[in-house]
Amino acid sequence: MSEAIFSDPELPAGQPSPGQSRYGWLAASLRARITQGEWVPGTALPAEAALAKEHGVALGTLRQALALLVAQGLLVRQHGRGTFVREGLGGASMLRFFRFATEDGAPGTPQSRILGRQVRLASTDEADGLGLPAGASVLQLQRLRSLQGQPCLLEHIVLPLPLFEALAQSDLAAWDDLLYPMYQRVCSATIHRAEDCLSFGLLTAEQAGLLRLDAGHPCAQVDRRAFDLAGRCVELRTTLGDAFAFRYTAHVR
Repeated sequence: MSEAIFSDPELPAGQPSPGQSRYGWLAASLRARITQGEWVPGTALPAEAALAKEHGVALGTLRQALALLVAQGLLVRQHGRGTFVREGLGGASMLRFFRFATEDGAPGTPQSRILGRQVRLASTDEADGLGLPAGASVLQLQRLRSLQGQPCLLEHIVLPLPLFEALAQSDLAAWDDLLYPMYQRVCSATIHRAEDCLSFGLLTAEQAGLLRLDAGHPCAQVDRRAFDLAGRCVELRTTLGDAFAFRYTAHVR
């Protein structure tokens, strides 16, 4: 992957472009400072008065810009404390789609085991999904997740390089059960949001064997695209689980 694909976005120019509102320009400037790492997830922004003075805008303009970033999910307001950069997704657990029986009845955090790790060239679909040039390299992972020793989820994960190069070389025994916090800690890649697409199919003999099910057993499939703070897709993930354990509740009003 060329360096330009994951280079930091440039700060906006010193003044709004024609037709751009002043608060919109300011929101873009603040977003760029966040995505460049000046304010990492979980940290507080400077006081509003200080930020307004720094950018040479009225306090009302600054508050409009902050409100826009809050609406976009990049910032959160905490009453009496200030405005903070939103934390990245934690586990974004796939278990919300499934109900696996456990001895104590609590889902808990599944234990994870990396079954395979490979650096290879991205397929055309993977390159398109991750915004990579043709011939770019990716890190492929196969992961098995278990609850109380019982396999429940099988995952195929594709990550862009060189962003995740540290994971390609690290000791698998030291990996966390939750990947997103590890992405942030090891690779400075914060998963800000994700899109999940649900479908159903049948397990191959190999997939069924890993999940301790019969070949051809019905499975639920969750295809995920995960995005960082800058809006770039930085993870493609396919998760398979027992279709008979699939549960999904939607509230319609």
